[in-house]
Amino acid sequence: MSGKKLSIWLPFLLAVILVIGMVLGYQLNVNNSSDGFLKNGAPSTLQEIIHLIDNKYVDEIKPDSFKQALIQQTLANLDPHSVYISPADLKEVNEELMGNFQGIGVEFQVFNDTINVLGVMPNGPAEKSGIRVGDAILKANDTINLVGKLSTDSIKSKLRGPAGSTVKLTLLRNGKIIQLALTRGSILVPSVDVAYMVTPDIGYLKINKFGERTFEEFMQKLEQLQKQGMKKLILDLRGNGGGILTEATAIADQFLDDEKLIVYTEGAHSPRIDYRCKRDGIFEKNPLVVLVNETTASASEVLSGALQDWNRATIVGRRTFGKGLVQQQFQLSNGGALRLTVARYYTPLGRNIQKPYNKGKDAYDEELINRFHDGELLKLDSSKLKGPAFKTPNGHLVYGGGGITPDIFVPFDTTLFRASLDKIFAKNTINRYVYKLYLKDSTYFHNFKNINEFQQSFQLNTNNWKELENYLQADSLQMPKNAEAQKELAVHIKALLARQLFGTTGFYEIMNANNETFKKALQVLQ
Repeated sequence: MSGKKLSIWLPFLLAVILVIGMVLGYQLNVNNSSDGFLKNGAPSTLQEIIHLIDNKYVDEIKPDSFKQALIQQTLANLDPHSVYISPADLKEVNEELMGNFQGIGVEFQVFNDTINVLGVMPNGPAEKSGIRVGDAILKANDTINLVGKLSTDSIKSKLRGPAGSTVKLTLLRNGKIIQLALTRGSILVPSVDVAYMVTPDIGYLKINKFGERTFEEFMQKLEQLQKQGMKKLILDLRGNGGGILTEATAIADQFLDDEKLIVYTEGAHSPRIDYRCKRDGIFEKNPLVVLVNETTASASEVLSGALQDWNRATIVGRRTFGKGLVQQQFQLSNGGALRLTVARYYTPLGRNIQKPYNKGKDAYDEELINRFHDGELLKLDSSKLKGPAFKTPNGHLVYGGGGITPDIFVPFDTTLFRASLDKIFAKNTINRYVYKLYLKDSTYFHNFKNINEFQQSFQLNTNNWKELENYLQADSLQMPKNAEAQKELAVHIKALLARQLFGTTGFYEIMNANNETFKKALQVLQ
């Protein structure tokens, strides 16, 4: 009997002992000021502070938002690129890298509190259901009103949903109410914006980010250009903030021969990993120019840095952002994720191009603005750019410690910073004007057979300028008086119209033809 009693009471006694031990351990931890092994240090102090704020603070606070802010501040003290992603934001962040989202496939903007369809993605649910450019979306599923002061994120949340789910939309088209039922699908978002032939032997290809499908898209476009006779390439990485490292190294492999080193990564807890060429590339010997600017970052800098170190390409533009830190994403139990910096990357010559961040995140974020105020974007001052010096195989000096310095510098177009233009582009006025102009005269615009004909023939007339002035005045804006500013405005309007007629290619052909960096690249290759 005594054995049976012991077997019954033993689990209970062990539980009591465990609870007593936990209480005593906590009291020892709180009261003991020594650095003994029982003291957990900073983590326990942090937990105590959070507990006291949750239970004692004068005002009600949202625990999740407070803890999220605390996490972000902690990460900001490590480096500028380690970041916590909340469960609510993680899906959209991952979709951006995956290169697709689940929805109906329309491009929209809100004009006068109404959702206007500016574009319909080919072969998507919207096109298959008959949605057209010019439609206004009023309701979703009869009960959700989409007219009013709604944020873009709020609208997206109403239109997007799991592939295969159904959404019923109420539209306004030419004064008539139309109702359509759409089955949502997976919508591909290209990371290669455009690829076209500039001259009979010069091609142009622009990559906006490095996502899961970027290398696949790049190869498809590159092969298409080669079939059209391309012998020389302008690769545009301006505005490309980076993404997946292996997508960038796979593209570099198409430009570099043998088993050349592309990049290597290394950190205190991450052993060195070399990324080398693995296959024969389809564009290893042909002339190549890479366009960069101050918003070219991360994986884009890996690609441009490798090509510069091996003297494989001429880099044209302005000094790149300067992000040489590698993040790894860790899934968290709450459904969010931590993107933690785990290593630095180094170009083939050993350059780490990460710019300094020892003055705090605010100073780091303001560094690009300071480049403009310091005059660097307007006039190259090499004394500000030199970090550690390295020599390429042909003897060209390159530098680490703050981005990739181009081989050919092109200053920023200061007309874009005129106060009048700055105010105009900050609003939707120009987009709204172009949209209404296109709808009003769509028959006239569709008479243009190709981009070249549109480029050569269309000019804003006196009536167009007067209408534009009325649009600006309605938004409390003034028509710029400066001739160069008006020219820039006209180019932008023409490019947006070309986009309506000929897609993204039309937009870039118009914009590039009037861009100094692009013109300099052509001079290098011709």
